[in-house]
Amino acid sequence: MNPRFDPDLLLMEVNGLTVEFDTPDGTVHAVTDVSYRLHRGETLAILGESGSGKSVSVQAIMGLVPSPPGRIAAGSVMFQGLDLVSASRTEVNKLLGSEIAMIFQDPLSSLNPVFPVGWQIGEALRVKDGLSRADARARAVDLMDRVHIPNARKRVRDYPHEFSGGMRQRAMIAMALAQDPKVLIADEPTTALDVTVQAQIMDLLDEIQRESKMGLILITHDLGVVASVADSVLVMYGGRIIERASADDFYAKPAHPYSQGLLASVPRLLSDMGRLQPIDGAPPSLIHLPPGCSFGPRCPHVAQECLTDRPHLVEVPTRPGLAACKRMGKF
Repeated sequence: MNPRFDPDLLLMEVNGLTVEFDTPDGTVHAVTDVSYRLHRGETLAILGESGSGKSVSVQAIMGLVPSPPGRIAAGSVMFQGLDLVSASRTEVNKLLGSEIAMIFQDPLSSLNPVFPVGWQIGEALRVKDGLSRADARARAVDLMDRVHIPNARKRVRDYPHEFSGGMRQRAMIAMALAQDPKVLIADEPTTALDVTVQAQIMDLLDEIQRESKMGLILITHDLGVVASVADSVLVMYGGRIIERASADDFYAKPAHPYSQGLLASVPRLLSDMGRLQPIDGAPPSLIHLPPGCSFGPRCPHVAQECLTDRPHLVEVPTRPGLAACKRMGKF
């Protein structure tokens, strides 16, 4: 077990989180009944295809679901005794940045192009901590050094377009770490980066987590990244969690047919696996979800009961963890 992972110290608990969007075509059931816990020092990876509800689930935690058309229809997010869903905006804003921070997947669109990077890193320190401009700049330099941006004292005055993609992502991480949060949410932090820079960013997050023992929620579709850093794994499909397990158990013996399909579609350099094995079909419409298992129309093990009865998360019979499959153990 990761020595930073403290299962006795709960940081955040998400219960029954449900997020919907009203559209002219109907209600989009983006996230339905999502529940999980995050502990001190834990890296929790949330996996799934695009449109599975991964990003919306964490945007709801950060209060970033636009209303209208979106709304949190049910559920709670408990953090330090406060429900972030029912609390006032003022109460939540006191926690965001200082206790819970987020790194977005596109740093170029997340950084303001008309302000220097150092000014943006120091903004929260000026507004929330009352630091002077000079002190905020000095702290920004320290943070840029911490995330290994070369020549930080000079580059603190540079603008986002003067940074490479990897350096912009490092600047976003520095911004998120400005107030030493207890929980860091990283939404596809390596998507737009090349493989070498991806590894550098993940090593950086691992290094920071070793220092601070913060809880990390990692949103990704990159199974290789998850294998190297995650303690726990949630797999989402059609807006729901369909498997939950430790990372070791998930990779050793995935229980849900969708999870098995994800792992089977990953190329392996050291084995002659022939053609890749894609998952046939397409993800379901979140407006018109099928009545039974959302994965049923694509599942190679589907039975009639799968198409009519929606499965719930139950214990996996062959290892620790939960999965939502009516035919688990029969294939």
